[in-house]
Amino acid sequence: MRELEHFPNLVAMFLARAAEKGEAPFLWAKKSGRWESVSWREAAEQVARLAAALKRLGLDRGDRVMLVSENRPEWLISDLAIMAAGCVTVPTYTTNTERDHQHIIDDSGARAVIVSTQKLAKPLLPAATRSSYCEHVVMIERTPSGLGQTSNIQLHDWSELLAAEQDAAPSTMESGFTREDLACIIYTSGTGGAPRGVMQHHGAILHNVEGCTAVISEDFGWDDEVFLSFLPASHAYEHSGGQLFPIGLGAQIYYSEGLEKLASNIEEVRPTIMVVVPRLFEVLRQRILKNVEKQGKVANFMMRRALDIGAKDYAGSVPLWDRPMDFILGRAFRPKVAARFGGRIKAMVSGGAPLNPEVGIFFHSLGLTLLQGYGQTEAAPVISCNRPSAGLKMDTVGPPLKNTEVKIAGDGEILVRGELVMQGYWRNPAQTERTLIDGWLHTGDVGHIDAKGRIVITDRKKDIIVLDKGDNVAPQKVEGMLTLQPEILQAMVVGDKRPYLVGLIVPDPEWSAEWCAANRRSCDFERMKTDPDFVRAVAAAVDRVNAELSVIEKVRRFIISDEPFSVENEQLTPSIKIRRHVIKDIYGERLDALYRK
Repeated sequence: MRELEHFPNLVAMFLARAAEKGEAPFLWAKKSGRWESVSWREAAEQVARLAAALKRLGLDRGDRVMLVSENRPEWLISDLAIMAAGCVTVPTYTTNTERDHQHIIDDSGARAVIVSTQKLAKPLLPAATRSSYCEHVVMIERTPSGLGQTSNIQLHDWSELLAAEQDAAPSTMESGFTREDLACIIYTSGTGGAPRGVMQHHGAILHNVEGCTAVISEDFGWDDEVFLSFLPASHAYEHSGGQLFPIGLGAQIYYSEGLEKLASNIEEVRPTIMVVVPRLFEVLRQRILKNVEKQGKVANFMMRRALDIGAKDYAGSVPLWDRPMDFILGRAFRPKVAARFGGRIKAMVSGGAPLNPEVGIFFHSLGLTLLQGYGQTEAAPVISCNRPSAGLKMDTVGPPLKNTEVKIAGDGEILVRGELVMQGYWRNPAQTERTLIDGWLHTGDVGHIDAKGRIVITDRKKDIIVLDKGDNVAPQKVEGMLTLQPEILQAMVVGDKRPYLVGLIVPDPEWSAEWCAANRRSCDFERMKTDPDFVRAVAAAVDRVNAELSVIEKVRRFIISDEPFSVENEQLTPSIKIRRHVIKDIYGERLDALYRK
């Protein structure tokens, strides 16, 4: 088994890998229709030059530098250069509004910003100009003439800064910082209010890298790994799992062209490891089922048998009489599915939100290993991960990473201790004291540890719905089951201090279009959501779910949303989590009215 050294900081880890890999390809992006790579040596040189340029601009050790960019090689090079200059990275979502940027610049006190494009600079520059902290803005793509200089901000061109530092070399980079030094401040995506800055030190992220490397090397084998990056790099999950973890493995990183081209990128890149979110696999499951449905009786028979045998295999073993069919499926059916994912996937690791066990078992039945991880930004962010060696059970999130302590408090809250735990919330000592108590991170999640040491999550402590008779309901379980129905794209349930649950349903657009065509209706959503026949069709899906739920979990009534939840309308976070407080503000009166009917 290959070993991961105990590095003093993240930059040292990168330099060690760059020295080992040299001219081997490292970072890939598509340009003019072709994949082009940056070698490890070239990346190290660019990191050294940008770090020297940031110092020449007058940035001091500990200064914060905001990073606003889509996923691309320059994102990771900037992140490493900021840290190599002794500064602190503040990754920021590309979907942020001017108000969001203003909050983060002012709260973090960022003295500089690196931004990729003119489009992303437009909402950023007004906020930077108003800030009493920000002095420099570095444009990765050439500074557009229309932006010009501002009264208090100096604009710099990325390429020109690097060209001016030809003497800088990887060997000249600062290396005196330790695992305890602050590496980044990552602002949580704000499911319940204003984002808070989580202080992640070098050791916290290295702890994650070391723990995740153990999972890969011990359970799958550590070879020449290939990652495909498509989740926002500014999110803690992708930052650690999709950017810095690959560096620890000496892996190649391909940057996806976007969600709309993700399927084709997967087939082209043929990744070995993917960091994903549950929503992607819920969508892929529905698409695979619809595609098979259109292929006729044989394909549908093969799918039914694959799911039946896969469920038995997951439960323990495949009966002797099913083994001939299992062999046929392994030769004629599952390889076709695997080819859609590039054909060499070792594992897809799902995180960021709960994974419905049914989705995990579905992909297991098709021959793809889907692992559920658990964590939060305050733990850099991975706390635990399912792994075959611990017994793959989809309703758990696996055992803790190595050197990670987990215990359950008296009220069921999951507590975590170890080097992975954050140093606190930036400029928020009161919230830090409420979250870090005697060295234990109070996660706000409720659960237990099973007999094999695997963590089982019940729900978010603050999201648990307490009905008027005192019964507790986990909304994410109900919502997850609803969105597995082909008629339903998204759902949110409420019912705190009420006699039963009611729901907000977002119908699936593809299913809605098919329903309209079959029922000779015009696909006018405003009319459809009040069409009794359409509503009854959606209600049939809710009834199917209710049949599998306990009495207290059943959704008694629902309304149909005005539009899908999205990042753009601020009803989803950039990491695709429901912003419950925003949605309740919009639909609260209509949901309350369901109790008066």
